[in-house]
Amino acid sequence: MAVDLKLGINLGFANNKYPEPHVWTRIVAEELGLKYVQFVADILNVFLPDEIIERQVEEILENTQKYGLNITSTFLSSFTRVNHFMHPDPEQRKVWLAWFKKFADISARMGAKMTGGHPGILTFNDYDDPARREEITLEGIKHWQELSWHCRELGMDCMIFEPMSIPREYANTVEETKELLARLNDGAGLPFRLCLDPGHAPHPDDRDPYRWIRELGSVSPIVHIQQTEAGHSRHWPFTKAYNEIGIIHAEKVIEALEQSGAKEAELVFEIYHREAWSSEFSIVQDHKESVEYWRRYVKG
Repeated sequence: MAVDLKLGINLGFANNKYPEPHVWTRIVAEELGLKYVQFVADILNVFLPDEIIERQVEEILENTQKYGLNITSTFLSSFTRVNHFMHPDPEQRKVWLAWFKKFADISARMGAKMTGGHPGILTFNDYDDPARREEITLEGIKHWQELSWHCRELGMDCMIFEPMSIPREYANTVEETKELLARLNDGAGLPFRLCLDPGHAPHPDDRDPYRWIRELGSVSPIVHIQQTEAGHSRHWPFTKAYNEIGIIHAEKVIEALEQSGAKEAELVFEIYHREAWSSEFSIVQDHKESVEYWRRYVKG
């Protein structure tokens, strides 16, 4: 059965490069021809003073309306890839819970119907102790569930988390992802779903990106798309050169989504450019070429 697909973009590409609302909105709408956006916390971190947050939210709303953009979800990003709900210090976990609630508040104001990030990151000390690992995991799950009830009050549809690349970051195999999903949903205020990135496929025994999609696509309203090579998560663009050596192919992604039973999905570009002469000046052009490639298969 055909899947209702849309193309969107994760704003991680704009981190420290195009943070101004009037700039990234114009790039996304006019240069890339996209209208669906996954906003990231690195563009507007709610640790900032309230008056700055309020001014920025107003600018974002003004410019997304101007360019006809739809912020469908919000997420963590590179600079917020921290321990948060799995931090060993309970006081810091409480601070992050308040942070997430505040981020959810501005997410709802911007129109997002789902929010989330990576589940959390265990320290080596906690991970290496099975009892302590389970204790921290349980505390993290309780925080995620409390956040889900808050997001329900805000009118959101679901929560999302991303299966990550190593055991300390959780969900690095299909089976572990299913287990964590079930635990989160047992007592949640909103359904927990996935922001799936098949380019991760991190575990040495679980590196087929299309198996991840077939097994988990039906519970993944957001799918990050990046070009990569086996055993890595390169976050390359879908340019001709990278498509020749990469393992992510649009036809196979769509076929796997159809096999998963998914009815709809937002395919969200998550492409990174390191601060280097070789890539610094090709960010927008690489995204343009990536959109052109995927537009052969996805019209929405």
